[in-house]
Amino acid sequence: MLNIPQVIARELSLNIQNVNHALELLTEGATIPFIARYRKERTGSLNEIELRNIHDRFIYLQELESRKQVILDGIASQNQLSDKLKAQIMACLQKNELEDLYLPFKPKRRTRATMAKEKGLTPLAEFVKSLNHPQRKSISMEKEAEKYLSEEVTTIEEALNGVSDILGEEIAEKAELRVYLREFILDNGVFVSRVKENYPQGSTKFEMYRTFKSKLTKIAPHNILALFRGESAKILVIDIDFDESQVMNYLESRVIQTKINEVRKFYQVMLKDSFHRLLKPALIRDVRSEIKAWADKESIKTFEANLRELLLSPPAGMKPTLAIDPGFRTGCKVCVLSATGQFLEYQAIFPHSGNEKRAIASDTVKKLIKKYQIELIAIGNGTASRETDEFITEVLATIAKKPIKVMVNESGASIYSASEVAIEEFPDLDITVRGAISIGRRLQDPLAELVKIDPKSIGVGQYQHDVDQKLLKKNLEETVESCVNYVGVDLNTASKELLMFVSGINQTIANNIISYRNEKGAFKSRKELLKVKKLGAKTFELAAGFLRIRDGENPLDKTAVHPESYNIVKTIATDLKIPLTDIAQINSQLKNVDLKQYITENIGLPTLQDIIQELEKPGRDPRAKFQYATFREDIKEIDDLKEGMPLEGIVTNVVNFGAFVDIGVHQDGLVHISQLADRFVSDTNEIVKVGQVVKVRVLEVDKKLNRINLSMKNN
Repeated sequence: MLNIPQVIARELSLNIQNVNHALELLTEGATIPFIARYRKERTGSLNEIELRNIHDRFIYLQELESRKQVILDGIASQNQLSDKLKAQIMACLQKNELEDLYLPFKPKRRTRATMAKEKGLTPLAEFVKSLNHPQRKSISMEKEAEKYLSEEVTTIEEALNGVSDILGEEIAEKAELRVYLREFILDNGVFVSRVKENYPQGSTKFEMYRTFKSKLTKIAPHNILALFRGESAKILVIDIDFDESQVMNYLESRVIQTKINEVRKFYQVMLKDSFHRLLKPALIRDVRSEIKAWADKESIKTFEANLRELLLSPPAGMKPTLAIDPGFRTGCKVCVLSATGQFLEYQAIFPHSGNEKRAIASDTVKKLIKKYQIELIAIGNGTASRETDEFITEVLATIAKKPIKVMVNESGASIYSASEVAIEEFPDLDITVRGAISIGRRLQDPLAELVKIDPKSIGVGQYQHDVDQKLLKKNLEETVESCVNYVGVDLNTASKELLMFVSGINQTIANNIISYRNEKGAFKSRKELLKVKKLGAKTFELAAGFLRIRDGENPLDKTAVHPESYNIVKTIATDLKIPLTDIAQINSQLKNVDLKQYITENIGLPTLQDIIQELEKPGRDPRAKFQYATFREDIKEIDDLKEGMPLEGIVTNVVNFGAFVDIGVHQDGLVHISQLADRFVSDTNEIVKVGQVVKVRVLEVDKKLNRINLSMKNN
């Protein structure tokens, strides 16, 4: 059997001891955020990415080992398991390599080869194989074939065709040939597409693929996914072209050894049939599957990166907020949220339905701002957003102390407002009111609100419905988990949905925490968590460091310092002669601390350095400082745009070929990768992130297709 930790350490260039310790912790039930943050001594400070790679590869190799055993048993039951084959199988590190070895022994439907064998032609095939030797002299195959004529095989031609089928299937199932040819096609193949004849020029979404060609080694992931989407829609026909003459030359050089002309010709015809009928279709399927899997992984990586940036968008802060879901005919839904995101009041206003209603709307907004001491105004960026933004600007012009007004990306708000989560939270509110609440809360704290929405609905993906859905779900959930635990969660305000992503906490425990909080009031200390039903010592160990309690009994409860390290902090504070209640004062004297004197058997230098870093700014939010874009007041629709116009906008989505930017005209503009900077850019993520405020210039406006091309170049 494989030494799985050793294989992983070699493949990922990691220390074997660190890999072993990481796998031990994972097997014990520790979560990746917990291991990365609080078990650095055990793993040599492996980060989350390295830990996830270890975990994923471990699962893959475990599945591979299980499959090997099934295959070994299957071949052994046929009495065909040689020592050499067994060694080859045991050494496999990839599933397709393993299946190639198993293919000749795999139970299969009746083929032309099996039918030829049923007719008794196997000995004749063995005879022909014996002729394929450089030392064999000329012998007539036809004479030998006469011996096999019967009621089922009536002609010599039929007998030799049966032999061709038997030998052709053998060739097509040779693992070493399949591996070479698969790699050859991947290295030299060209994707070629065309639009079906019944679709005239300009009638489809796939016009750029009407006469498309790209080498498999150079094609972009989004092109692959678009091609497969077009094929699924029955609009595109896709082929993979390659030099078949090179393939045939390779097969002949590897297979044909005889100098007998008759046998050489027979083998040449047999190889051509075997390749076109058996090998080529199977290899093309394999290559398509492999290239699609690669495109899926790359696109999901982009989705993960965008989601991470969105979830970690700087919060405007927990301040009294006026949230507005704009609308024309049905009016604007206005909700008031407290500094903790609690829903307080709802009003419908109609600022776009005549002067009289506009005046009433203005008066309503002013009263709400005054009554609740509003500090933030969140305006959804959907229909009527710019008109509503203009209206609010007019209102604020008459107010001395102006709240900060921000246009908020409302992607997914409608999904949330109709979800079971929203219905459970606000059973008596209209769906549109729930949407407004979500808009306001995502301004206050994007992470806390966005975890309630399926990541696929947030609008930061690319071809998310075309990629491997199981892998997408897994990776996005891991991204959310990573972000939640990176930021930390306020135990006394967190929703059930947010708590469920905290290390070690499942849905049942999250519900129990909420129930305990509702019954007993706010948690006063982390150790009080142990009173929550079904929250035992193991869950406490995994979760406590990521849960924060503001103004609790212990000042360390608001930090990322784990309770298991509290005694170390107390010792440091005592040595510095600083009371633990004055934890913020420790920072000024930390430079004088010799950390080595505090190293114990369980707490090493990495953990001590993390503790010191946390004590420098206890309870700090690791997210960046809040920023927001200011849209030009004179630009509201695509018709207002002119080439060369400078604008400010916010990045809403980053893809392989560029970035989409909201410039306040209800249609995001595209900054192509070639327009992101004054230098060559190979990776869009080097330049832009979702949520980033950027300055752009209008390059081109296509009103017919509703497309806007932008540039971030200086020239």
